[in-house]
Amino acid sequence: MSLEGQHLDRKSLRAVTGKTADWGELAKDCVAFANALGGRLLIGIEDGENDPPAAQHIPAGLPDTLRRRMAELTVNVSVRPVVQAAVNGGEFIELAIDRAASVASTSDGRYFLRIGDASKPVLGDEVMRLAGERSALPWETLTTLGVPRHQADPAKLAALLGALRTSDRVKSSVKEKTDDELLDHYLLARDEWLTHLGVLCVGRQADRARLGTAPVIQFIKRDAQEQKVNKLTWDDHTLSPMELVDAVWRDVPDFREFYEVAEGLFRTQVSAFDERVIRELLINALVHRPYTQRGDLYLNLYADRLEIVNPGLLPMGVTPSNVLHASVRRNDHLARLCHDLKLMEREGSGFDAIYDVLLSQGRPAPLVEEGPDWVRVTLARTAPDRQVLAFIVKAGEAHPLTQRERITLGLLARHEALTARELEEQLELTSAEQLRPWLGRLCDWGLVGQIGRTQATRYFVNPDLLRTLAFPAVTTLKRIEDHRLRALVLEDLGRYPASAIGDIHKRIGLEIPRRRLQAVLTKLVAAGQVGMEGERRWARYSVPL
Repeated sequence: MSLEGQHLDRKSLRAVTGKTADWGELAKDCVAFANALGGRLLIGIEDGENDPPAAQHIPAGLPDTLRRRMAELTVNVSVRPVVQAAVNGGEFIELAIDRAASVASTSDGRYFLRIGDASKPVLGDEVMRLAGERSALPWETLTTLGVPRHQADPAKLAALLGALRTSDRVKSSVKEKTDDELLDHYLLARDEWLTHLGVLCVGRQADRARLGTAPVIQFIKRDAQEQKVNKLTWDDHTLSPMELVDAVWRDVPDFREFYEVAEGLFRTQVSAFDERVIRELLINALVHRPYTQRGDLYLNLYADRLEIVNPGLLPMGVTPSNVLHASVRRNDHLARLCHDLKLMEREGSGFDAIYDVLLSQGRPAPLVEEGPDWVRVTLARTAPDRQVLAFIVKAGEAHPLTQRERITLGLLARHEALTARELEEQLELTSAEQLRPWLGRLCDWGLVGQIGRTQATRYFVNPDLLRTLAFPAVTTLKRIEDHRLRALVLEDLGRYPASAIGDIHKRIGLEIPRRRLQAVLTKLVAAGQVGMEGERRWARYSVPL
């Protein structure tokens, strides 16, 4: 099963049975999912677990009770409870919550929205904004222009359908559809008419202009005194949003500028702006803009920075302080189309990829700001830090870094040292607990050092390691001796008590056969060197105090 997040949460069976039942909390989560993109609640599975208790059985009338109570406690929320059996034989309820056609609320007038892995309250003026973004008829699916589907631009239609049929993100069953069926599948057409989304992506120039809110892009370059020296516009509505991204990257000559970086006796040319970053920011701006609001997209190039200014506010639930983690789509169908065309990363990972690219090159992370009716993303116009770039490349060769570990390592290499609080702020985190997966195995591998405790903990990259790139040789633990493996396990449990075998396995090395690790743990428990609570998949190991 997938982890908790934007579309999934877990609840104990105690939350809906007996004296511990908390129907109000369950109603809050159902409203939050309904106001977002819908989702599932797995009732009967504890937080952090993948399966229910093996002996757990669902009372016969509980699904009907759930359906009735949610109907009483919520407005505009549709739920479908189904009893499921896990692999271990235990039962749980899978409660599917549909995306609400209009704003959902609790019966006592409270509003919530699912953001990441939490159900957040919607208060004050935000309620009206939520209502505006939760139209029963999304802008993308309207057919008010009355453009017949046979009046699509033939060249654009052929290019789009061809790209979908060659994309490895599109299922084979979808690729086999006819042209008309593909248009219906991606909601580019409905009945005999092109939808607004269809006009935007495959319509003719005149029809796209009639939309009134089709994107217009302006590129303005200013010199060191901030005097305008060049201007380019894409305002004739001949291009679809997907084509605009290619056109902007191709037509702006400044994107082909480069820095010369010394490499010993030679000099290497490095782009002033990374193509992956520019394309990701452009497609994000075009996909997530409010198409019910007029306004041009501006690219303002200064001597020291590039600003991308988009009309409208960030989608509900996204703020400049959580943009790295929040996952909210304003235009669902356009986002799905661009994802399947491989023009953007999967949901919630676009800014992760931008941070990864920039920080791995030793460049600053983007700055996101929100004004009264605009969103601005600023990229510093700086050369890559050759030392940091070489360090991240070498570290990636020596260790299997995850994207989060690479981002954290790039931050620390660029700043030399950060306290836990400063690192949390840089990564837009709210607690030290959330910092763990971002640090991952960096400390264990010796790439990052730490001193101090709690919020005063200071993380740093060893300056000698950064300068010399003298990484220790990669070793394999596959044939490690038993006494060394026992020592590794005891040291790991000393740092991380009450750990499951899967967590121990990840930390000390996945190349060690799991059966061998289980055998060593069994011997340590029998010898009294390790304590065990729970059985089988719920067993947790600790070193006795």
